[in-house]
Amino acid sequence: MASFAWPVYSPRHVKEMPMTIDTQEQLDRLMKVGAVVATVCRMMGSRLEPGMTTKELDDLGRAALEKEGCRPAPALMYDFPGATCISINHAVAHGIPDDTRIQPGDMVNIDVSAERDGVFADTGASFIVPPSRPEQEHLCQTTRKALNRAVQTVRTGQKLNAIGRAIEQTASRHGYSVIRNLGSHGVGNSLHEEPGFIPGFYDPRDRRVMQEGMVFTIEPFLSTGAEYADDNGDGWTLVTEPGILTAQYEHTLVVTKRGPIVVTR
Repeated sequence: MASFAWPVYSPRHVKEMPMTIDTQEQLDRLMKVGAVVATVCRMMGSRLEPGMTTKELDDLGRAALEKEGCRPAPALMYDFPGATCISINHAVAHGIPDDTRIQPGDMVNIDVSAERDGVFADTGASFIVPPSRPEQEHLCQTTRKALNRAVQTVRTGQKLNAIGRAIEQTASRHGYSVIRNLGSHGVGNSLHEEPGFIPGFYDPRDRRVMQEGMVFTIEPFLSTGAEYADDNGDGWTLVTEPGILTAQYEHTLVVTKRGPIVVTR
């Protein structure tokens, strides 16, 4: 498994110099692409309905991104066969849009990342196609809580492992596991860059520190029992055992002395 949790990875995918926000112009560009991917993700979630295919949903996302002058990042960086990643039920991440039809009661994760004006932003969310079940709703609610608590740890000088601590504590408190081979990552000049992989669990050996202006995602993956996601054989989609559910929510943010600037609200 690659260090950024994508099944295809090589040094060409990571810029030598990670993004550090030093000017208002840089922040403005990041805020613009962040607003686009957030809006597109919400729009796709609102258009979910039984009977539509994941390819049809992806086409909606592609058209919306391109209308705003954005290039879908998975295809741009990794030759991924889709504009967005759409993963259903026990599929955890990097699901390929195809002829799979969405069914009532499905839990659908939509991950949207894009480049515009030379900068990248990344966001994602899990949606339940009605009728929902209480266990689905509780998992999604807890994963959003884990994201919010992890975001609250962000400030200049804080250790990066505070993110994993907040996520793991929230998951454990509510009886969920954390997918350990998926996590947060640097973003900005590239889709995946330094500071590299940021675990969703507490690693006391990780001594990295958040620097002023650093840009990265926070994306907890909470599960009803799994700790690892495996390749399903298509080279992209990561899955758990059938019947196990996983939720993911993701923001891109900037580190400052006063706390985080979340660019994918």
